[in-house]
Formats: sequence, C-alpha cells, structure tokens
Amino acid sequence: MADDTPKTWWGRFLPEAASPVREPDLSGSSSVPRGMRVAAAWSWRILLVAAVVALLVFLVVQLRLIVIPLLIAVLVSALLKPLVDVLVRHRWPKGLAIALAMVGTLSVVSGLIFLAISQITSQFASVQARTMTAYGDFKAFLLASPLHVTETQLNDFIAQAFDSLQQDSQVLLSGALSIGSTLGHVATGVFLTLFCLLFMLIDGRTIWRWTVRVFPQRARPAVDSAGRAGWRTLGNYVRTQILVASIDAVGIGLGAFFLGVPLAIPVAVLVFLGSFVPIVGAVVTGAVAVFLALVYNGPVIALLMLGVVLLVQQLEGHVLQPLIMGTAVKVHPLAVVLAVAGGTLVAGIPGALFAVPVVAVINVMVHTIASGTWRTGGSAPPEPGTDGAIWQTVPSPRRIRPGSRSSHEPQDRPGDHEPQHPSEDLRETSSPESPGPRTP
Repeated sequence: MADDTPKTWWGRFLPEAASPVREPDLSGSSSVPRGMRVAAAWSWRILLVAAVVALLVFLVVQLRLIVIPLLIAVLVSALLKPLVDVLVRHRWPKGLAIALAMVGTLSVVSGLIFLAISQITSQFASVQARTMTAYGDFKAFLLASPLHVTETQLNDFIAQAFDSLQQDSQVLLSGALSIGSTLGHVATGVFLTLFCLLFMLIDGRTIWRWTVRVFPQRARPAVDSAGRAGWRTLGNYVRTQILVASIDAVGIGLGAFFLGVPLAIPVAVLVFLGSFVPIVGAVVTGAVAVFLALVYNGPVIALLMLGVVLLVQQLEGHVLQPLIMGTAVKVHPLAVVLAVAGGTLVAGIPGALFAVPVVAVINVMVHTIASGTWRTGGSAPPEPGTDGAIWQTVPSPRRIRPGSRSSHEPQDRPGDHEPQHPSEDLRETSSPESPGPRTP
C-alpha cells in the first residue's frame, strides 16, 4: 500500500492543492502542426496587406486625374525647391524666386518640345517619302533573295507586325492611370499640376507638418524622419535622372550628327525626354535614331548608329547608374526592372514613369523606420562605401565647425526646406504648449 503521508512537516498542516482539470480540446487545434499554424497566421496577414494595397490602387485609378498631376508636382517641386532656397538665401524675395524657378522650367521644357516638333514637322514629308522608298527597296530585296519569300507571305508578316506593334503601344499609351484622351483632361491636369507645384514651393513645410499631425503622437517622430528621408531621396533621384538623361542625349545626338543622320537635334531631345521613363524610353528613342539612319543613310550607317546607341546605354547601365543613381536611390537594378515592368502593365507610361521614384522612396522610408534612429532624432548610419558621397538617401547631421552654435540649438535659415534636426518640427507638432505652426 502506498504511503500518502506528506514528506514535509508543513504539508501536515496545509491542504493538498487540487490538480487543475484540463478541458477537452473540442476544436482540434492541438492536433494542427505548429508549422501550419504559423503559415495560417502569415497567410491572413498577407491577405490583409494585399487587400489594403488593392484598395489603394483602386482609389488611385478612380482619382487618376488628381493623383497623376499631384505626383508630377511632387517630382518637380523636389527639383525646384533647392533652387528656390538658394535664391532666397541670396536675399531674393520668396515670391520672385518661386516665379523665376517655375517660369524658367516651363520655358526650358516648352522650348525643347517646340524645337523638336518644329524640326520634325518641317521634314515629315521627306521622312515619309524616304521611308516608303526604303520599304520598297527592302521588299524587292526579299522577293529576289534565295529565301523564296512570296509577296503574300511578306504582306501577311508585315500586317501581323503592325498589329502587334499597335497592341503593345496601346498598352503603353492607355494604361489604368491614363490622364485622359480629351483636350479638357490634359488642360485640367496641367493646371492642377501648376497649382499644386506653386503651393508646395510656397508652403511645403506647413503642409508636411499638417500631414505629420494626422498620425498618432507616438508615431510622429518615425513618420517625420521617414518622410524627410524619402523627400531627400526623391530630390536626389530627380537631379540624378536629369544628369543621366543629359548625358544620354548629348552622346546619342553627337553620334547622329557626326554620322550624318538627319534630325539629330530632335533625336537628342527625344532621348532626353524619354530617359525619364527607365528602360522603355531608352529603347524607343534609340530605335528612332537607328530607323532614321537606316532610312536616310543605309544599313552601314544604321549599324554604326546602333553601336553608338548601345555604347551610350552600356555606359549608362554600367557606369552612370551604379556610380550616380545607385548612390542616390539605393535600388537594385533587378528591382528597377521589375518595378518598371509592373508599373507599365498596371498603368502604362505613367506607371513606368513613377515606378522607380515610388520604389526608391518606399525603400528608404522603410529603412529609416527599421533602423530605429528616429527614436533618438538621429539619422540612419551610412552604408559602407558611401561616406562623403555627393548624394545621400537619408538626412545626415551637419558637421559643427569650431566656434559655431551647438547642434542642439535650432539653426533655421530663410528658405531652408529641411530643418537641421530631422525631428525639429515635431517639437511644435507634439508639444501641447505650441499648437500652432512655427513661422519659417
């Protein structure tokens, strides 16, 4: 018989605790493997994120006539804001500085487009005639070649090629985010873009402080730091893209000029404007240059022109992009290709135009929040090999010279778009003593 007597002396005076009775598992969850439970937990979270993204895309598509002008205004304001700040620091009136920046930009873009259109229009009849002549010669060559191609087969092949080209171009020209086909839609988009650009240049800091106040108070430092890092990256992207586009335009334009290809200036302008659409723009504008060389100068010059285009694009892809664009936006080339392809499928030309800046901004914002430096008001640590780079993706603290004020003191200057400290503006957004915006 087992001895139930307590083995300790205090057990004789304390009642024995009853063992807990476990309820039977009627749901059967205990029989589900842990890996399956983890997979299910991840699955519903992924589905929730996908649903939110799909809702955002649906709203963007429905509000495309507002979203596209707003995004264009953001890109242009990221380019013009440093110029406005420089003019204001040199004691220009802010209104005059903004007017000069906007009018100058519009004049340059309008002048380039007018130059290209005027030269293309003046030589359009010649280009059309030479194209028909070259087509006839090529058709006669194929019919007389040992390939035994009949005229019916050649006509069917050309018709299929034109149909495929028309369908592919339709995908690019009429994406989900198309700005509209009517003149009224285009005029409305231009007016809205200029209106948004004007107020972003005038009152951008106040707009950003209001945006930060929308978030909960505990999240404001992270949102402010990530937003400023994204803004810095966006400005770097726009300036770098202009530099890369200029180098491409000069290289291909000079190549066309020295090879005797007509319309060298319009080709250079098209290359410059097309370079803002990564991958797609370079391919299309390079094909135009090669086509003109083939029609006017023959296959030998066309091959040389193709070599020039490939050389410039290889220089861009292996030298300019890694050294300049890679430092500016920190986006892998594979991510750039996938982003442009996805943006083109979803939204056509607007999607291809905004894919890379959106991916770059989201990348640096996530990196800033994940680094946790916003908790102390600092900046994300620089990546290896980027010390002293001209372009940086995140705001970095300014070096304090001997005899200057401490870095903890506010150092606002007229026209500065970003404060010295990434969370400087949050002192009045999160503090109850200063509910109103601070005067710049």
